[in-house]
Amino acid sequence: MDFLRSLGHPEELCHLVRYRLGGCRLVLSKQDRDSMSDSLQTCYKYLDQTSRSFAAATQALDGELRNAVCIYYLVIRALDTVEDDMTLSLETKVPMLHNFHTYLYLADWRFTESQDKYRVVLQDFPTISLEFRNLTVGYQKVIADICHKMGVGMAEFLEKKVESLLDFDKYCQYVFGLWMSGLSQLFSVSGLEDASTGEDIRLSKSVGLFLQKTNIIRDYLEDQLEGREFWPREVWSKYGKKLSDLAKPENIVPAVQCLNELVTNALQHVPDVLLYLSRLRNQRVFHFNAIPQVMSIATLAACYNNQQVFKGVVKIRKGQAVKLMMDATNMQAVRAIMYQYVNEISQKIPLTDPSAGRTQNMVSTIRKLSLSSGPPVSHYSSSIYLLCAMVLAALSWQYLSTNKR
Repeated sequence: MDFLRSLGHPEELCHLVRYRLGGCRLVLSKQDRDSMSDSLQTCYKYLDQTSRSFAAATQALDGELRNAVCIYYLVIRALDTVEDDMTLSLETKVPMLHNFHTYLYLADWRFTESQDKYRVVLQDFPTISLEFRNLTVGYQKVIADICHKMGVGMAEFLEKKVESLLDFDKYCQYVFGLWMSGLSQLFSVSGLEDASTGEDIRLSKSVGLFLQKTNIIRDYLEDQLEGREFWPREVWSKYGKKLSDLAKPENIVPAVQCLNELVTNALQHVPDVLLYLSRLRNQRVFHFNAIPQVMSIATLAACYNNQQVFKGVVKIRKGQAVKLMMDATNMQAVRAIMYQYVNEISQKIPLTDPSAGRTQNMVSTIRKLSLSSGPPVSHYSSSIYLLCAMVLAALSWQYLSTNKR
């Protein structure tokens, strides 16, 4: 199915073939889990279970930092599971979120009442907290501090709605801006990046806001079905009486206009994304950070002016994701990817869209920044295209042969 979805994109077929034949080793370092403690192996198993894409990206990091990022993710995933579980009352959630950072130092603390799909990280929290305490003190301080701040912020928005664009930024800052700030500090603590990487909190938070806004835009329907609302009233109230009304077929035109305004809002963070990535010096750290950023710009391009956001799930193709993951290894490649996807957005801007002017301005700004080191270059040679043609021919022959039977 992955190959069929990429049939119209030969360059994606090449990357899928390389990936299936072991080309992922060009991206992901091999991890020797046999040398780890049983509890650390369990943590990596939970990482795989809760986010395969993040688990794959994490393996590209160096050992000590990789373990710290793994534990950091699981701690925040556990915190986020408390926030997301709609079966828990506010009386249960709020004190847990406020105090969650203290549970890191309680060897036996666990929570068994969650019904969330990721509840395993709460049920077996003693394994995660054990590995947290095995980290060096520098890593521990960063993780505990971010966990505390995020818990307080999440609790705040359990009891209030996202009304204004300022609320939207504040919520995204609590959920992902702080997460990104913590990652930056971990990079600095590791010694692989300069201290300034962890100290520029504003820049890190803006990068995090780009990722979280993309998630919130893409997940409109899923959040509606789960009873959650994160789109800011200041925006959606211009297009409907209730946020849920946007999913009604008769409201699809204003719904898409609302969507386009939010995508435009998210694009304002791309200049900060490019600046942040340009400052990273360690190749592994750079690649780890570049992957989610290029995935996000591709996702925004897929969502922009797309009615499917209100009808189902909008996802980038597996071949597209593999291509992005394998290409985003240097700053020039990332700039080329950003240029490609803002061009896609530009080509879809409706002349009658209320945000059209602002969207075009953001696209122009990102284009200029993407061209700052020269015009985008093609990553493909004629030999690669020949391989694509061969793969395409083989797949077509197999498909036709199967149908004849």
